[in-house]
Amino acid sequence: MEHENKPQTFFRFEDLRVYHKALDYAAWVLRTTAALPDTAGRSSALFQQAALSIPVQIAEGSARNKSQFAYYLKMAKTSVRECLVYTTTLSQLGLLDETHEADSRNELMELTKMIGALIGSLVRAGSGNDEEDEDDFGSNADDRFNR
Repeated sequence: MEHENKPQTFFRFEDLRVYHKALDYAAWVLRTTAALPDTAGRSSALFQQAALSIPVQIAEGSARNKSQFAYYLKMAKTSVRECLVYTTTLSQLGLLDETHEADSRNELMELTKMIGALIGSLVRAGSGNDEEDEDDFGSNADDRFNR
């Protein structure tokens, strides 16, 4: 098995593929909005904040029990939808070209699916003891969510 030899991280959320996908998206938003003209100002800052909120919500939620983790993941999905609004708005203003808009939309759709699948996994696994420590979620969550 591949991850038997892989060293464990101290923070279990760092083992989640969705967390790294969210980090990659946030970095993309930061790079992309940095190239926008100053007229995008507030919209760029809000877009950056929403994008950064996705991995932050995943990390924060992982420190909770399963039902609370699912709640934080739902908050991450809210941030995904915010990013879609900023993507569309900046595109309509002519500040994002069609390629950047399509890239953002595709990444956001994938993040939504990944977060939704992790929520489903937690809900199915949560029918047992909901008060367990967050760091145990990795052993019960579906392996497809781990790196």
